[in-house]
Amino acid sequence: MKKIGMLSLGCAKNLVDSEMMLAMFDPKEFSFTDDPAEADLILLNTCAFIEAARKESIDAFFQMLGEKKKGAKIVVLGCLAQRYEDELRKSLPEADLIVPIKDYQSLPGLLDGLLHEEKKDAIAPMNPLRRVVSTPSYSAYLRISEGCNNFCSFCAIPYIRGRFVSRPYEEILREAKQLKDSGVKEISLISQDTTRYGSDFPNQKPNIADLLGDLEKIGFYSIRLLYLYPDEISDELIDQIGRSKIVKHYFDIPVQCASDHLLKAMNRHGDKAQMMELFHKIRDRVPDAVLRTTLIAGFPGENEDDVEQTLAFLEEARFDHLGCFTYSREEGTAAYKLPDQIPEARKEEVRSLIMERQRHISYDQAKRHVGETMEGIVTGSDGAKGRYRLRSYWNAPDDIDGNIYFTSDRPLKEGEIVRVHIDSAFVYDLMGHLAEE
Repeated sequence: MKKIGMLSLGCAKNLVDSEMMLAMFDPKEFSFTDDPAEADLILLNTCAFIEAARKESIDAFFQMLGEKKKGAKIVVLGCLAQRYEDELRKSLPEADLIVPIKDYQSLPGLLDGLLHEEKKDAIAPMNPLRRVVSTPSYSAYLRISEGCNNFCSFCAIPYIRGRFVSRPYEEILREAKQLKDSGVKEISLISQDTTRYGSDFPNQKPNIADLLGDLEKIGFYSIRLLYLYPDEISDELIDQIGRSKIVKHYFDIPVQCASDHLLKAMNRHGDKAQMMELFHKIRDRVPDAVLRTTLIAGFPGENEDDVEQTLAFLEEARFDHLGCFTYSREEGTAAYKLPDQIPEARKEEVRSLIMERQRHISYDQAKRHVGETMEGIVTGSDGAKGRYRLRSYWNAPDDIDGNIYFTSDRPLKEGEIVRVHIDSAFVYDLMGHLAEE
């Protein structure tokens, strides 16, 4: 029995591809391993979103190359292979196969030939309804679309993943039911542009609100939306989330900056005033809403006034969670040719200013939860006896937000649903104890 190893880099959307790849292999003929020294075949699913991700992908390739056993094969897949296929074929002759996303339909035959498989159908085509879910058994991602039509000037995703395409409605519901039947309690809806779902259907129906309504009927404990584009968030969607006891009152809305002239240069839709109106509306209609955003520091042409506008925006919006990344100059994007590129040292300086301001805001926001009782899923222990971690409506998977730590006098199992009383707050984390039943 041959062993398959997989290393999946990048975002959750890429992880779903990796899970479909693992499901291609007949479990009667193949097994999986986390040790590259044991694998007969290593699949490296790469990321190419920014320079740091490309470097991580190349470094991972050479690490796998050094650790693999003699005769083992390495296949490079994913966004790096899609974006730089020709360059990789020249620069990575050690790779046994380089398969861009556009060629995934050919994977069974390519891998059969590489492994010299004689048994027919031992490697099946990729199928969104067949995944080896690699997240904890109680949690899974549900991808609802592919590609993006926004063409933000800093972003290469449309050139890598193509134009926006909604996934068939009934197929999503079928996969969701499969996940629920397998024991999954929480799902996170993901795509490059989650709020656009259904916009390419006739009459733009069903849309994201319709999808949420039908997903709620399946009986998950928790549903969370990630990657919401600001100008696509309708009043209908806000109210639907606010009414729901299943869809988390969690709004992940990247704004990138709060300067109108930079927003225009970024080819973002809407302006600062419209974004602020949206956040005030969400806070008004969903009083317990958790707001998360991401920013870019050092976009070409950014000046002191732009930074001050963004800092003032943060003070008014009061985001609960925020991530900030320095601008990465990406070949093929519109922003690559913009004048007034910012030196790396200045980018880091701006990022530090933003994160320092956000530290105070995050702490103030976290303190609002002291005395609250939060219900959520036990996500594990932090190593100390009787101390656990919780995921509630306040924090999303993959540690992109802070953690909720709590103590319990009785042993708890990962995936268990409990209620925790919040006793204290830190800059990014909360601390509490198991509430009495």
